[in-house]
Amino acid sequence: MGEQLQLRICGDTSQPTLIYLPGLHGDWTLIPSFERALGNRARFVEVHYPRTLTWSLDDYAANVEAGLAQQGIMRGWILAESFSSQVLWPMVARSKFQIQGIILAGGFVKHPIRAGVRFAERCGRGISLSLLTRVMFGYAKIARYRYRHSPETKASIHEFIARRTELDRQAAVHRLHLIAASDFRDVVKSTRIPIYAITGAMDPVVPWFVVRSWLRHNCPALREYKIIWRADHNVLSTAANASADQAVKWMNQS
Repeated sequence: MGEQLQLRICGDTSQPTLIYLPGLHGDWTLIPSFERALGNRARFVEVHYPRTLTWSLDDYAANVEAGLAQQGIMRGWILAESFSSQVLWPMVARSKFQIQGIILAGGFVKHPIRAGVRFAERCGRGISLSLLTRVMFGYAKIARYRYRHSPETKASIHEFIARRTELDRQAAVHRLHLIAASDFRDVVKSTRIPIYAITGAMDPVVPWFVVRSWLRHNCPALREYKIIWRADHNVLSTAANASADQAVKWMNQS
C-alpha cells in the first residue's frame, strides 16, 4: 500500500513527552485544537497509522514502539483516543516502551457494546465510497459549526475528508473488527501504570458510565476519571482547552 506509520513531533525535550495515538480515523487531522491548547507545556508526539488491512493490535503496538525508538523516544505518557486504547494495552503487556502514565480519551478496555461494534463493521463493509463521501461532506458542514471556536480544527476538516478514500474505509472496517475481538481486562487489572481518563458526557460511541464503573471496580491503577459535560466522543477537539489543561495537570502531579 506504500504507507508506513508516521510521527510528527513538536515541543521542547525538557517538557514531559505526550504521545497521541488517534481514534478510528487513524490520523492527526482532528487534533490541532488540542495541540494549540497544549502549547509548550509538553513535547507532543502525534502518530499517523498506515491504512493497513492486515495488522493485528500487537502489530500496531510494535510499530508504534519502533517509530518512537527511531526518534530516540524511549519513554513518555500515552494519550490514547478511542480505538487506540486497544493499541495501548498491548504496549502495556509488551513492556518494551516505558509508559510513565496513561490518559484515555473516550477509551475502553473491552468495548461495552460489542454488538454495536459488529453492526458498525457490517455497515462499513456495505457502504459505498460515494455514499461515504456524501456523509463526509455533511459532516464537514456540521463540523464548521461544532468547531467554530477552533480555527485549527476547522482548517483540518478538508484534510480529514480528503483522506477518506476507499482504502481508508476498508482500514476503518478492519479496525472495527479488531475492536470487536479484543479483550484486555486481564492486562488492565494487573498493570501498575497510573491510568487517567477523560471523556465527553454526550458519547453514544463508547458509553462512559459502563467503562468508568468497570475501571473503578477492577483497576487499582485508575487515578481519576474526568467527565466533560458539554463535550462528545471526540473530547480532545470538542473540549480542547479543558482536555489539554487536565492532561498537563495529571502529568505534572505524577
